[in-house]
Amino acid sequence: MTINQICTEIVKSVTAGLGCAVVNLNTGQLIGVSHKVPYFTQSYLDAAAAAAVEMFRGRSVTALEQMITNMRHTEESQFIEEIQMTTKNTLHFMATLPENPDILVILITSKKVNLGMGWSSIRNALPKIVPLCA
Repeated sequence: MTINQICTEIVKSVTAGLGCAVVNLNTGQLIGVSHKVPYFTQSYLDAAAAAAVEMFRGRSVTALEQMITNMRHTEESQFIEEIQMTTKNTLHFMATLPENPDILVILITSKKVNLGMGWSSIRNALPKIVPLCA
């Protein structure tokens, strides 16, 4: 099974699923994607991937990680594992792979989705993605 096929499975597993993507947080590259929305053009998808990179690895996050490292006297990096974001019309579920925190899975749904269903679909798919991103 390919990453694109897994993304399709994730979108289909949620009644109000709109799109799913897998992003490399080091490069910002889209590794896989599937969606039902005609205006999710390549430039839109690239911009969304860049925004996700900023949320997980951006300058402010890196500065905060450094502050925590200095306060705790332990190396802290890549400490954001999951983010759930709500926009006017959508829900976004984002989770890094536990085995590879440089890979991010994003699910976008309409607001009709139960939060638990969104998280369940993402978390159930993570083990399928891990071997494809090794």
